[in-house]
Amino acid sequence: MNAVVLVVLTFGLYLLAYHTYGKFLAKKIFKLDPEARTPAHELQDNIDYLPTKKEILFGHHFTSIAGLGPIVGPAIAIIWGWLPAMLWIALGPIFLGGVHDFGALVASMRSKGRSIGELTAEQINPRVRTLFFLIIFFELWIVIAIFAMIMGLLFNLYPTSVFPVWMQLPVAIGLGYLVYKKGGNVLTLSIAAVVVVYILIVIGSYIPIKLPDNVFGLS
Repeated sequence: MNAVVLVVLTFGLYLLAYHTYGKFLAKKIFKLDPEARTPAHELQDNIDYLPTKKEILFGHHFTSIAGLGPIVGPAIAIIWGWLPAMLWIALGPIFLGGVHDFGALVASMRSKGRSIGELTAEQINPRVRTLFFLIIFFELWIVIAIFAMIMGLLFNLYPTSVFPVWMQLPVAIGLGYLVYKKGGNVLTLSIAAVVVVYILIVIGSYIPIKLPDNVFGLS
């Protein structure tokens, strides 16, 4: 099957799920109230609690969910063929990742923005919180290690990707500065940032950076 057709079908499935299953979760399961004040407004201190534009929140949550499962999962599933990987990408975000993250956000929002680890201490007992934090610590350790390994392999295989990936950092910092310090338009600056990133990709194809195979005795 043509890859473009799969992308279109999957995107259509996401839209359908958003307006049906997502609406069911919001209204029947989590019973969201559009008029409810979030911790960002109730506890605003402009440091930890800061009302943020929905476009920024969407971008933040979108990148946050793009973790180990959605990225490495399909890469592993493809070992058994394109269908398992496609099912992972199409159904996983709807019935697994989306529900999990949605529930975690709602629980945190209704508890003054506290983390799930803190909520376990309140709902179960403090010892569970300690255990939960230990699990998170080791999980993040594994995630960071796997991401580092994958990025190292990709940089080694595709030296042209090194420059554009590195340059995304100053682009992101500049975008944040212009939005929050200069009051720039989020949409306009975001589009400009995407254009700059694609330009950097083109530039990177002309200046491949070959990283050393051995750094500080590690290879």
